Amino acid sequence: MTTESSKADLRRESIHSGAGEETSAGPGVSFREFVSAGCNAKGFSTGTATFQPGSLLAYHKHPFCETLTILGGVAEVKVEGRCYRLQQFDCICLPAGVAHEVTSGSHESPTVLLWACASSLPSQKEVKQGFCVQDRGLANPGKDDPESIVRFAEAEVYELSPGAEFRDLFAGRLGSVGICGGYGRFQPGRSLPCHVHEFDESITIVEGEALCLVQGSRYPVSGYDTAFVPEGRPHRFLNQSTAPMAMVWVYAGSEPGRTLVEPEYCDGSLAWPQDAAAV
Repeated sequence: MTTESSKADLRRESIHSGAGEETSAGPGVSFREFVSAGCNAKGFSTGTATFQPGSLLAYHKHPFCETLTILGGVAEVKVEGRCYRLQQFDCICLPAGVAHEVTSGSHESPTVLLWACASSLPSQKEVKQGFCVQDRGLANPGKDDPESIVRFAEAEVYELSPGAEFRDLFAGRLGSVGICGGYGRFQPGRSLPCHVHEFDESITIVEGEALCLVQGSRYPVSGYDTAFVPEGRPHRFLNQSTAPMAMVWVYAGSEPGRTLVEPEYCDGSLAWPQDAAAV
């Protein structure tokens, strides 16, 4: 028999449209929230911010770690006056309490970034303090600066399975606290094996299209669509198209990790033991 507590613990996956409802954050700036407490995520949240050319999100701070990964266009991020130029898939990590400002660096097209916070309840506080600007351009922070940057072109490339190349963009060893994430690109016909995590995951499709399998459920995703997969649910993403597919993944943990399980748990031909135990 299922108890009320076990029902609450049996959290489900959900899919969030990359073209879903937006919230204005000021002139020329809009937000989409994908994963958060609203879908029962624990310990993190993700979404996108879109900046029209020349638009600005003024100085603010958060009571938790935040990362910003550029999905399209160019951004200028000022961190207490230190101004960095970020290009596609570059990632900046901003510790709790560190003031920062984001400006679109593109003159003709919008800039889109993926934000990830180490809290399921994203929030921010305006900062009115002025800072002396230091133009850092494409340089990286110094050893005494609280922020950190991983440049996509400089990130280590590793293969998790044939035809699936990954790069870690933020993690505990790279400066983030409570969240980690990176970029994965899959050649046609490729996939990772069926697996589970010890933490919740958010997966945003940034190129091509994928088929998301979660315990027998099948979800086609593309165009910044984002899948939320709770801790302990077997899943995999397959590229069944004739073109590459890429994703940006975020975990509610400081370092990535996965446990491989039998493929039948993903395609649904085998019942996952944890679900059976809750009935």
